[in-house]
Amino acid sequence: MRAYPRGVAIEFAEELKSLHQTMQNIWAVSQPEVLREKIADLSEQASAPNLWDDPDAAQAITSELSHVQAELGHLEKMAARIDDLQALVELGEEEADSEVLADAARELDEVKTALAALEVRTLLAGEYDDRHAVVTIRAGAGGVDAADFAEMLLRMYLRWAENHGYPTAVLDTSYAEEAGIKSATFEVKAPYAYGTLSVEGGTHRLVRLSPFDNQGRRQTSFAAVEVIPLIETTDHIDIPESDLKVDVFRSSGPGGQSVNTTDSAVRMTHLPTGIVVSMQNEKSQIQNRAAALRVLQSRLLLLQREAENAEKKKLAGDVKASWGDQMRSYVLHPYQMVKDLRTDYEVGNTQAVFDGDIDGFINAGIRWRRHHD
Repeated sequence: MRAYPRGVAIEFAEELKSLHQTMQNIWAVSQPEVLREKIADLSEQASAPNLWDDPDAAQAITSELSHVQAELGHLEKMAARIDDLQALVELGEEEADSEVLADAARELDEVKTALAALEVRTLLAGEYDDRHAVVTIRAGAGGVDAADFAEMLLRMYLRWAENHGYPTAVLDTSYAEEAGIKSATFEVKAPYAYGTLSVEGGTHRLVRLSPFDNQGRRQTSFAAVEVIPLIETTDHIDIPESDLKVDVFRSSGPGGQSVNTTDSAVRMTHLPTGIVVSMQNEKSQIQNRAAALRVLQSRLLLLQREAENAEKKKLAGDVKASWGDQMRSYVLHPYQMVKDLRTDYEVGNTQAVFDGDIDGFINAGIRWRRHHD
């Protein structure tokens, strides 16, 4: 066996030290003990005999349990992988085995890439970052080329999700007359999909020889990408008693005449919003109170959804798909290059990018955003 070069051994030691330090930082931010406590709590809820009496609540519990277990699993597997790499390096050094050390070098490169992606995940700590994402792509300036570009971006993101095993659902597509799409909206159903894809929001620019121009001239076209979180709502809203003012009175009929001799009608006022609900159709005060509460909950749920829609618009921003706010350029002629104009991250293999290989852009965008928040 050939002796292992001393300089390379020192390089391995430095690389391993760096990996352990990065993993330690990730471990501290991710708080695995908190994740374990959460798993224990969710597991207890999931094992309740009456769990599926409320299918929506059951689905939410089991889904969250699966997500938290996967998150902890990623952390533990990465820590174990670094330890295994350390052992592999030590074995290669002790035996002066160049083949083992070559394997260790390949594993080192793979671990560094995987750890960098895991580190980026720890930067997703925004209020909505852990939610599913709803992405809308709209053709901008550039006519039929822009519509075609919008469809290329749609395929790119769907392929990206497919490559990661993330379920998607196309919610709406508006096709252009000649080719491509005017707009499309799709959902990415995965934990942290919003936090991950949110850095993709903005104007994307394509430069190429137009396949729709008889003279084959170069064409610049634009498309806007909007990313919003899928905000969770429930079918029930808990209302503290302190937020309610309840008045009882006698039910009245046509002309204001009293139709019974007891105070069975209920007027319920929600003090924070001023919403008032009156109910007198039921025979008893208890029944009218329950009916009024159901109506009030429905109105508050509607109000909540309206507020969430306003928040979504604020989060998405106003993307105009023009020169002013472009964030990424895709150049197919006279050279091949995709470049993010915020991070300066660039790739020469444009076909790979359009086939969904955009993790480098996403990771660079998340790091950039962290430094510019």
